[in-house]
Amino acid sequence: MRPLNLTIAAYRAIAIAGFLVLSGVQFFLLYNTYELKNEQFFQSKKEPIGGDYLTMIRNDKVIPGGQRILDGFINKDMMEMERLYKDDRMTFDHYRQRVCDSAFAALARANNLDSALRVVRERRHLSSPLSYAIFVRSLDVSFRRDQYVSCYNNKVWDTGLTHVIQTDYGVRIGGNLFHIHPRSLVTSLTVSASRDYSYRITADLYVDTADRQWTIFRRMLPAFLLSLFSIGSVVLLFYLTFQNWRRQKQLSEMKSDFINGITHEFHTPLAAIMVANRAIQSEKQPLLPLTEVIERQAERLKTLIGNVLNIATLHRIDLHKRAQSVHALLDKLVSDYRLQRPDIVLFLDKNATRDTAALDPFWFGTIFLNIFDNAVKYNNKDEKQVHLLTSSDRKNLYVEIRDNGIGIPSSVREHIFDKFYRDTRSVQGSVKGLGLGLYYVRTAVDAHEWTITVDSTEGEGSAFLITIPL
Repeated sequence: MRPLNLTIAAYRAIAIAGFLVLSGVQFFLLYNTYELKNEQFFQSKKEPIGGDYLTMIRNDKVIPGGQRILDGFINKDMMEMERLYKDDRMTFDHYRQRVCDSAFAALARANNLDSALRVVRERRHLSSPLSYAIFVRSLDVSFRRDQYVSCYNNKVWDTGLTHVIQTDYGVRIGGNLFHIHPRSLVTSLTVSASRDYSYRITADLYVDTADRQWTIFRRMLPAFLLSLFSIGSVVLLFYLTFQNWRRQKQLSEMKSDFINGITHEFHTPLAAIMVANRAIQSEKQPLLPLTEVIERQAERLKTLIGNVLNIATLHRIDLHKRAQSVHALLDKLVSDYRLQRPDIVLFLDKNATRDTAALDPFWFGTIFLNIFDNAVKYNNKDEKQVHLLTSSDRKNLYVEIRDNGIGIPSSVREHIFDKFYRDTRSVQGSVKGLGLGLYYVRTAVDAHEWTITVDSTEGEGSAFLITIPL
């Protein structure tokens, strides 16, 4: 069975690799779709909101009323800044920090874009509230036309700005948007005047909606569901194909093993016939009992051959029931088995007061001979013992088969009646067989509508209890 396991393992590995590749491709497509939808969403909002913002600050700077604030802080100190810039750069640096800090703080206090964007939302009939953030990215002053000196730039962290919030995007003037997406940039505006003693300021406005991601996910839902359906369909088709392939492979191997499986049943009567024949040849035992053994086992072989097709399909058993004495059948089975295996100590205690039941003698023998064989094979004692006990009550006849073998671990007990299952624990070397004996036992017991239970202690032995309704 090892090649089969390796083949299945390789098959699964290839399938898992294919599934991962398919999932990766689907994820890549979904991610690109999300990015495309994201871009479309921002583009649909940028132009109208950006246009409204530019209209609001026409002839103004950064925010409505911003030019008046900036002029009040910058223009009045322009000549002093020019003098310091020429004569004392260190003092100029401290001076321009103080001017920028005061101007930006005043802009932040005067920010009124919240109410302005609410008007934009109503005008554009936007369903979701707008979140925004506005930053001053740079501020330059000019002492001579078109010659600018930097007072602030977001690329350099300015320790002199103590009354405003600096970020990588610049000085935050206002807004409630804190998770900035680069694509949420609505407009970047630079305002300057082409004259002496002027300044140039660059501001960026970022706008986003609170439910942008949820809106995009809703738009992507059909593509997402289609992707899940395609992956699920591929997985389902693989599973069905794999299960069918495995069944076909197992059936193919079962067909090739069938002849070997039949020898498991042929071995017992053939061995008994051969032992009886050798005894006849030795002329040391009475002939009549030996010829009866040969007749019974030959009849068993004939029945086996007649049931080959039923055993091959393993789907059903054709029973030929008739009222039989269980004690009488057990006497014959024990006698034959003792003749076949004189090294086994076999006890039979007939305690049942009622022992007549409707059964098929052939399959009755199959049940007990297979249990005997397993009791002997899985036994490492010097003296191998098998003990049969019968008992009865008003409704049932009970037959218990005990042995002093190695026992059955609780972890595998539920599998011992499975077809081709074998306990691989070593008992004086490898145990021969195909794992069919106890499967035949369960099949025959179920066909008779009896029950069988197992109790076992590792190292001490096992006990099989067969309950036969009367």
